[in-house]
Amino acid sequence: MERKYWNPEMETLATGEQRRLERERLLKQLEYVAATSQMYKKKWFEAGSDVRKVKGAEDLAALPFTTKAELRESQERQPPFGDFLACKPESISRVHRTSGATGRFIYTALTKADLDLTHDCGARSFWSAGLRPHHRVVHCLNYQLWMGGVTDHFNLETTGATVFPFGVGNSRQLVRVIQEAGINAISSTPSYPKYLEQVVRDELGIEPRDLGLTLGLFGGEPGLDNPVYRQRIEDAWGMKAQNANYGVSDVLCNFAAVCEDNYQLHFLGTGALLFQLIDPESGEDLPMEEGVMGEMVLTHLAKEAQPLVRYRTSDLLEILGVGPCACGRTGPRFKVIGRADNMLHVKGINVFPNGIARVLESMVPDVTGEFQIVLDHPSPYTHLDITVEYGKKIKLEEMEGLKGRVTSRLKEELNFKASITLVPP
Repeated sequence: MERKYWNPEMETLATGEQRRLERERLLKQLEYVAATSQMYKKKWFEAGSDVRKVKGAEDLAALPFTTKAELRESQERQPPFGDFLACKPESISRVHRTSGATGRFIYTALTKADLDLTHDCGARSFWSAGLRPHHRVVHCLNYQLWMGGVTDHFNLETTGATVFPFGVGNSRQLVRVIQEAGINAISSTPSYPKYLEQVVRDELGIEPRDLGLTLGLFGGEPGLDNPVYRQRIEDAWGMKAQNANYGVSDVLCNFAAVCEDNYQLHFLGTGALLFQLIDPESGEDLPMEEGVMGEMVLTHLAKEAQPLVRYRTSDLLEILGVGPCACGRTGPRFKVIGRADNMLHVKGINVFPNGIARVLESMVPDVTGEFQIVLDHPSPYTHLDITVEYGKKIKLEEMEGLKGRVTSRLKEELNFKASITLVPP
């Protein structure tokens, strides 16, 4: 009989047992951090915080937040791993580097124990999304120091699936490998199938669904929360498109995925992370209840190399459920609304690029789904100037009508005024 969960002990833990485990591991982790992390010793001393007074998650508000900027500053002070490194350098087994999209690169170090826990949490996520040992999965993420490359490769491999480490680029060769090796699953960003679809059809004269892929495991980008975009992938490729790889590279590679019963992200980092929500503006703790929206804050519970305490992820979430799912998993379920650092204030309305993308995807093929927000000053705004690509079949005389429809849809669904400029694809 096929196992239903990768780690049933952690994935189906009752709420009371979760709290007990979190408390036990949190206190042990804080004791370790206080003894070994120079950054936190100094940080807590300067803040006047007595970590010994923390007796559980409810007391963590007495400790200051940790930000990505602090990690960069730490590694500038003490390269390459920073003075938040809490283990001996010779204990490090693997090193990754963040993309640096918002500033200086950050080097993320992991010990053997860190890797074992990382791979277990990753396997929980991929298994939840439907990956099984009979799958042959081609992994198409960047292997050049990025967490999503090598470490996600091992997360996939941990499930027992056969993994083909393809990486990025050379799409023609990828199609050939899929055909020759009988590959039936793909791991990539959700935008990659859209690009690959063009290569397969336009250059090779093949319909994507004829390649035989049955499962798509996607992550690293927004998009799959939009059912229209997800359906486009499934219609074109004939595969189940699963949001299978949500993580925060500075914290844990992959700790959330959908299940096969619903399309809500399940928190699957039990035992590895303490997951909390805060008001992004006031910093006050928010209850973990259905319908609550806030910024995700994470604290390691069993990290050796670079443990983080009250780390602000900048990811804004909405809690969709806190009771057991139909699948039996008991972690909270959520969706990502956007990034706190991408939030735009338009006449009192919070607007996220993810939301704009969702609206435009629903208008394909009249538009391509590609757009650019043009900003000439910081928030707040009275309206947003947005450049939108029109579809290939749109005629000149249809432009004004299309512009009006885009403007109206954005107003109806997101409640803000947009000034639309249409450009060719």
